[in-house]
Order: sequence, then C-alpha cells, then structure tokens
Amino acid sequence: MSDTEAEPGLVPTAEPSLVLAPASARLVLASASPRRVELLRQVGITPSAIDPADINETPLKHELPAEHAARLARAKAMSVAVRHPDALVLAADTVVACGRRILPKALSVAEARQCLELLSGRRHRVYGGVALYGPGGRVLERLVLSDVTFKVLSPAEMAGYLASGEWYGKAGGYAIQGRAAGFARKIGGSYSNIVGLPLFEVLGLLGGFGFRQP
Repeated sequence: MSDTEAEPGLVPTAEPSLVLAPASARLVLASASPRRVELLRQVGITPSAIDPADINETPLKHELPAEHAARLARAKAMSVAVRHPDALVLAADTVVACGRRILPKALSVAEARQCLELLSGRRHRVYGGVALYGPGGRVLERLVLSDVTFKVLSPAEMAGYLASGEWYGKAGGYAIQGRAAGFARKIGGSYSNIVGLPLFEVLGLLGGFGFRQP
C-alpha cells in the first residue's frame, strides 16, 4: 500500500447526534447481488427489502482503490436511503486491485482474460467498502482489506475458467467461492469480504444502530 492510501478501518465521517434504530427496524440491502443476500442469511439476517442502487461506478481520475470502494459504498447507501427514510440501508462495494490499478467487473471474455493474466502468480488486494445509513442521516462506514495470492495459471486452467462463465460481472474477473478457489494459494484477512460482504464488520455496524433481526 502506498503512503498516500488510508489504512482500512473506520472511514472518518461527520456524524449527526446518535440516533438508534428500533431493534425491529427494516433493513434494506442496496444491492441485487445474490452473494450478498446469501452471506447475510448465513449469519441469520434476511433483508426486509432489496433495492439496488443505480449509480455511476466509474473510478475518478487518480482515485485509489481504497477511496473508490469507500466512495461507492457511501454513494449507494445514500442514493437508496432517500426511498427508505425510516429504514436502515446497507450498501457495499468490492474492488479488486493490483497495486493502484482497479480491475474491472468483467463483462466480456477479453476483460476476464486480461484480469486473470494480470492476477496469475501474483498477490492482489480486495477492498470492501461498507456503508450503513440510518435514521437522522447517520452513516457508519467500514473499509476492509483482504489479500489473495494466485498460483501461476496454466493456459488450460485459464481457458477452463473462462469457459465456465463464473467470471461474468465479477470484480477482477473471478469468484473466489467458485472454481477460482482452486487458484488461491494464500488468503489473508476476511474471506467473506472477498466474496462480497465483510460479515464481521457488517454485524458491528448493525450493532452500532441497535439493530436486531426480528
């Protein structure tokens, strides 16, 4: 990580006075990702509603991966919160990066191949931005960092993975919970963050609002 990148952790925000949500408050997930829904259910939480955010996810000029993940998570939460003023709105963004380079969410075989070629035999980082917007305009945020080291991928392994289609729409062109698990020689940090949602941190944020699953 460069000297100019912020260490993952609490993202500084100006917080209004503390407003606790009722224990039975509605939880809205600002994402259509089935992976995030499944991860929440894994820890006993079922969102009351799923309302995906529709924002421009293009990185800003000179924006670092950590900044990008945090900014998008915050923007997603705030854009959906206006439609659910009395609910808790949870949003997240996952960024796969090699150094300062933000890898795309692969939408073509060519993009996925470029990602795999870049990741092959190298360590990369997965940044998870999470934002929880609640009553009174209070926003709690976390930024989580995980490390993944891929083995050197053979042409056959790369071709097989591209043929599987698992890469479609995935940050960095792979899904760690699928066949790409066999590529990961080493993982450091939160596994659920790599999948799409850092559960430990999410539960902490929900607890900060006094939320309890009905």
